[in-house]
Amino acid sequence: MSKTFKDFNFKPFIDEALTQIDFKTPTPVQERLIPVIKKGKSVVGQSQTGSGKTHTFLLPIFNAIDPANHEVQAVITTPSRELAYQIYAAAKQIAKCSPEEILVQNFVGGTDKMRQIEKLKHRQPQIVIGTPGRILDLMRSNALDVHNAHYLVVDEADMTLDLGFLKETDAIASALPKDLQMLVFSATIPQKLKPFLQKYMSNPVVEVVENKTVISPTIANWLLSTKGRDKNQLIYQLLTLGEPYLALVFANTKERADELTNYLRAQGLKVAKIHGGVQPRERKRLMREIQNLEYQYVVATDLAARGIDIEGVSHVINDDLPEDLEFFVHRVGRTGRNNLKGIAITLYAPNEEKEIEELEQMGVHFEPKALKNGEIVDSYDRNRRQKRRTRSASLDPKMIGMVKKAKKKRKPGYKNKIKRALKRDAQQKRKIARRQERKNQRS
Repeated sequence: MSKTFKDFNFKPFIDEALTQIDFKTPTPVQERLIPVIKKGKSVVGQSQTGSGKTHTFLLPIFNAIDPANHEVQAVITTPSRELAYQIYAAAKQIAKCSPEEILVQNFVGGTDKMRQIEKLKHRQPQIVIGTPGRILDLMRSNALDVHNAHYLVVDEADMTLDLGFLKETDAIASALPKDLQMLVFSATIPQKLKPFLQKYMSNPVVEVVENKTVISPTIANWLLSTKGRDKNQLIYQLLTLGEPYLALVFANTKERADELTNYLRAQGLKVAKIHGGVQPRERKRLMREIQNLEYQYVVATDLAARGIDIEGVSHVINDDLPEDLEFFVHRVGRTGRNNLKGIAITLYAPNEEKEIEELEQMGVHFEPKALKNGEIVDSYDRNRRQKRRTRSASLDPKMIGMVKKAKKKRKPGYKNKIKRALKRDAQQKRKIARRQERKNQRS
């Protein structure tokens, strides 16, 4: 028999909060980690976006908060402002159900710091949520006192590392008590994160919750080859083919997001644009308008793949494959949530076969499609060539000639010569690829 939230024996107000949002059955990460957190143990929870991590830490923290103690009892850090707003909204919903006031405050960059300092003079919140930089700034201004906090949550730890906020998070952690209960949640645990974890956590409970499928079975995951077609025009056609409830288009750079947004707006579509170059206040306003369904189309960079939870996304379009292929799953996972159906469409160029193969090796399954006469139709299996391809087909013309010549002459030891030549050729290609990779990183 599957677990329900009632099995966790939370305080009655938490059960009421869960009923309000229609949460009945815990997700795998919640089922495994909530009992461990309730027992006072530090945890490292590794699971994908959309797996229910936010309530995994919020519920046991609220269950343990002492409303009569007007000190900071829990600090929750997150690398993006959008994600902080999201966690804050979830926390406020739970706090509203408490018979005694539990004060939750959100501190992020781009907001009025002096106003926050004035508020903190009158009362400290019991739960602090925010970005590492602003939380640390308020601590160093002697406005926010976290010295007695029992909980530190580091949410999206790998993103915290990627965006360069680990130093600030480390400084926050070092100001907290030694008997700190630390809760770290991340989609991946990079090697560079491990020294930080070892510094503050002794024998944490580590739970890796693998998704049963890399991409939800509710998502139709389509692959379209651009074959030199105009991508702007192609995306416009895809967006206007059906009647998407809410379509989210991912671009790799701010510049490309700007270009695509301008093109789609010129075609008469009302498009919201979200990327790091948009001012925080404007981003907040846009997010509110998107949630209120004032926009049907959103163009965004990967900031939205990890940092924003937009409800009701029916279509995701990848204008390009993300530079970090791990982000592909986060992008596509914006649709098909809560057992609703979704469509993800990835555009790729012929020179991106290698990246598509890597995604397939990660467990991503694509349905090949094409756009013909204004309709999406089934396309050929792009792997069919590989199924027929012999090894020599991938060789340079010079190598093919060497193989044929060697076979024809049939000199003793010709097989070894071919093997050596093949090996040299492969090594040379790897060297070129590595050089190119280093060059790309530098640029």
